Amino acid sequence: TPAGAEKTKPGTEELEAKFKATLTKATLSGRWCPIKLGQLGPDKDDKYTILSVAKIGPDLWLINARIQYGERNFVAPIPVQVKWAGDTPVIIVNNVGIPGGNSYSARVLIYDQTYSGTWSGGEHGGLLHGVITNEKE
Repeated sequence: TPAGAEKTKPGTEELEAKFKATLTKATLSGRWCPIKLGQLGPDKDDKYTILSVAKIGPDLWLINARIQYGERNFVAPIPVQVKWAGDTPVIIVNNVGIPGGNSYSARVLIYDQTYSGTWSGGEHGGLLHGVITNEKE
């Protein structure tokens, strides 16, 4: 290959900055479907609002997410791990309790303004996927 033709791989700081920018003032809009007895259920619309993301340890992050269900609407700090599959962040939630709700576990991959993953909570779980948009300044 000609000199300079090989693209330089981004470093940790660059990857983390991109991850933070992707999820700051972000709306994740998509669909989820339940999994019951090994079968996929019907797709349902889904939306998550993330206000901010902050790194708090080597692979620990705090995601400030707006939680809306029923009459409740509040911002909750959700502690997560972020592991890297090459240049792709994977958010790991392990049995995290949501105020007024169940404890949840999830694995969510973030790539090119999209997300895809799996989750479980209590007696239910499912798959989710969609697109990420950011609030304009």
